[in-house]
Amino acid sequence: MRFIASIPKVVVSLLLVAAIINLLIGVFLRYVMVPVTDYMDWDPVRFTWVEEVGEMLLAWLTLVGAAIGLRERTHFTLHVLKLGAAGQHFVDRIHYVLIGILGAIAAWYGVKLCILNHTLTTPGLEINLAVLYASVVAGGGLLVIYAISMIVAPPPPAEPILPE
Repeated sequence: MRFIASIPKVVVSLLLVAAIINLLIGVFLRYVMVPVTDYMDWDPVRFTWVEEVGEMLLAWLTLVGAAIGLRERTHFTLHVLKLGAAGQHFVDRIHYVLIGILGAIAAWYGVKLCILNHTLTTPGLEINLAVLYASVVAGGGLLVIYAISMIVAPPPPAEPILPE
C-alpha cells in the first residue's frame, strides 16, 4: 500500500528533474547553439519544442503537486479564528469537502477537455493535447482521493511554526 501511496511523489520528482533538464537544454540551445550556428553559418537549431515540453511538465507538476501538498499539509494556511478542537475539526472537514468538490469539478471538466481536444496536437512535437488536459483529470482525481482521506483518516496535526 505504501508503494501505491508513493507513486504521485515519485512522479512529481521525475517531472521536476525532467523540467530542470528541459530548461537547461533550452538555455543551452538558445545561448550557446544559436550563436555557434550563426557564426559558422549553419542551419539554425530548432528549439521550439522546449516550450511545449516545459508547458506539459509544468501542468502535470502543478496539478499532481497540489494534491500532494493537500495530503502532506504543506499548503499555506491562515489561522484567523481561535477555535476549540471540536470547532477546528468541523472547519477542517468542511474545508476538505470543498476541496474534494473542487477536485471533482476539475476532473470532470478535464475529461470533457480531453474528449474535446483528443484530435488536436501541439504545433512542434505534435503531441496529442489530451495529454496536457489529462493533467487536470489526474490532479483533480488525486484532490478528491486525498480530500476524502483527510476527512476519513487525517494525519496528526502539524506543530505550528512560531516566530522566535
